[in-house]
Amino acid sequence: MIELFEKTGIMSVGSRLRLLSETVTRDAAEIYRLYGVAIKPKWFPVLYMLYYGDDCTVTGISRAIGQTHPSVSTIVREMRCAGLVVDSKSDDDHRATSVRLTEKGEALRSPLRQICDDVRKAVESVEAAGHPLWEAISDWESQLAEKSLYERVKAIRDRRENSNVEIVDYRPEHHAVFKRLNIIWINSHWSLEAHDLEVLDNPERAILSPGGHILVALVDNRPSGVVALCRMDSADYDFEIAKLAVDPEIRGVGIGEKILRAAIEKARELGAKKLFLESNTLLKPAIGLYRKLGFIELQDYHPAYARGDIQMELTL
Repeated sequence: MIELFEKTGIMSVGSRLRLLSETVTRDAAEIYRLYGVAIKPKWFPVLYMLYYGDDCTVTGISRAIGQTHPSVSTIVREMRCAGLVVDSKSDDDHRATSVRLTEKGEALRSPLRQICDDVRKAVESVEAAGHPLWEAISDWESQLAEKSLYERVKAIRDRRENSNVEIVDYRPEHHAVFKRLNIIWINSHWSLEAHDLEVLDNPERAILSPGGHILVALVDNRPSGVVALCRMDSADYDFEIAKLAVDPEIRGVGIGEKILRAAIEKARELGAKKLFLESNTLLKPAIGLYRKLGFIELQDYHPAYARGDIQMELTL
């Protein structure tokens, strides 16, 4: 097993910590037997809280030791069967279960204190080698509480994926992917409408000729996202943000945000003062992105599509 860890390195951090935990837990069981204390290692945090904690309800104990309510309830049940505790409904809150030590449980306080002192000295002898594990664990816990390992990995992946993204102007050879991505997107939630096909079948006539613009996101030179700026015949708005679609195989890595930001910047270059878009509130990630980039919801709206139930604007 150690050979595997040496080969895989930090990728096996979870497995290695789990193996270390299992080793320490086995030793803990042997230590308790050595001192003639008949408890399971997993009972110790609960016992400690019953000796020194303020809130001796199952809820209070679970919160203090960072374990789930069902997990602590199981431990309390096992300790009750061993004659160490009794539990009952709290006098203050009948929904809460209070736990208290029996005489037998209280009698373990002194030997457990001695075990703790001896274990502390043993751990210090291990850490004398120059690798303070306890401090390292605390540092890891603090760092991961601030930003989880999942969030850190996702951020790295997003940066890598986005570093391979290039936003380019639409060209005639992009017509097929512009149509395909939008059809996939619309059909995954609703059904194509007649106006969709008018635009998708001939974007040059429907979008570009009236003064609009289309951008394409290339991921490793592969067209993977599209968005259109449709010129509006309106005194209030210059362009409508429309036909935003991303290849479903690479959603979730920030392509949509990157191409939408590019579209907003392009609108500024074209002299736009205000943008408009229409969407659906079921698309929570999309609505969240629009709000993030400064779009605000219109109170009165008149949807152009049957699927539309929200309209938004952005002042540039």
